[in-house]
Amino acid sequence: MATHERMIEVKNLTKVYDKILALDDVSFGVNKGEVLGFLGPNGAGKTTTMKILTCFIAPTKGEVSVAGMDIFRHSLEIRRQVGYLPENAPLYVDMQVKEYLDFVADVRSMTGAQKTGAIEKVLEICGLKDVAARDIRTLSKGFRQRVGLAQAMVHNPAILILDEPTSGLDPNQIVEIRELIKSLGKERTVILSTHNLAEVQAAAQRVIIIHQGKLVADGRPEELEAERGGARYDVVLAKPQEEQAAIREAFSKIDGVRGVDVASDGQQDEIGVVVRGQADRDVRADIFRIAVEQNWVLLGLGRKQVDLESIFRRLTTSAQPSRSTTH
Repeated sequence: MATHERMIEVKNLTKVYDKILALDDVSFGVNKGEVLGFLGPNGAGKTTTMKILTCFIAPTKGEVSVAGMDIFRHSLEIRRQVGYLPENAPLYVDMQVKEYLDFVADVRSMTGAQKTGAIEKVLEICGLKDVAARDIRTLSKGFRQRVGLAQAMVHNPAILILDEPTSGLDPNQIVEIRELIKSLGKERTVILSTHNLAEVQAAAQRVIIIHQGKLVADGRPEELEAERGGARYDVVLAKPQEEQAAIREAFSKIDGVRGVDVASDGQQDEIGVVVRGQADRDVRADIFRIAVEQNWVLLGLGRKQVDLESIFRRLTTSAQPSRSTTH
């Protein structure tokens, strides 16, 4: 059962690599028992954030606490509370599955019955019992990912941080790992870092979207769709004499319209307009009426609901500005 106890608190997190700004003043929190989807395109800053949370690298600026502990003062204690699966799972492929987990448990200073019980438990949870005696090198990519999850969980951490856990898997393997992550989220705080929207929609209760090192959205999927979604109307006009500003102004006056974009490129004799409106109001009749009043020839008019995928694309497909810290 999720509570409001904060397991992770990030404030004004900034990271600079050799004058390249990887993270730019990022702040967020994660509650106990919450599954957070940390979403962004490649190069957005996801892995950098995960490495800071797991104390692999230090931030340039900002404050981070994990399980109530500061990452600078309590690095070792935090590592005991966190299970981390990086994008490329750190596996020793010459070892057998159970042998490898025994080695990881030793590194975690686990001994005796505690270690034996923990290994048996993660073998069961991750569906590895039937391959426990096999060399890791003989396993499929899907089973290797399961071994990676098992090593992240063997010490029973309160927090699991998973970086691209389904990368390179086939569709059947993706479904298996996705269901496993959902079940893990019932007992632990989980951060699922990915650029795969389907993973977030399938497993996460809340979504953070990061782009070019900045946090651009934070909320439950349904909240983001309500706040940033709505409906999109694709309008095509025979190119009128009016300036783009006049077109934008005319359509912006419609009740329920939240934004209007006029394309500057396209066919020489036509112009494209994107009208963004509320989900609960269809404004196609209003668009048609204004086109008639302005003597604009309406060549096309289509409506579609804006879902999380559309929101993600809109927030993460802006032009790539320089992320250098120098000018």
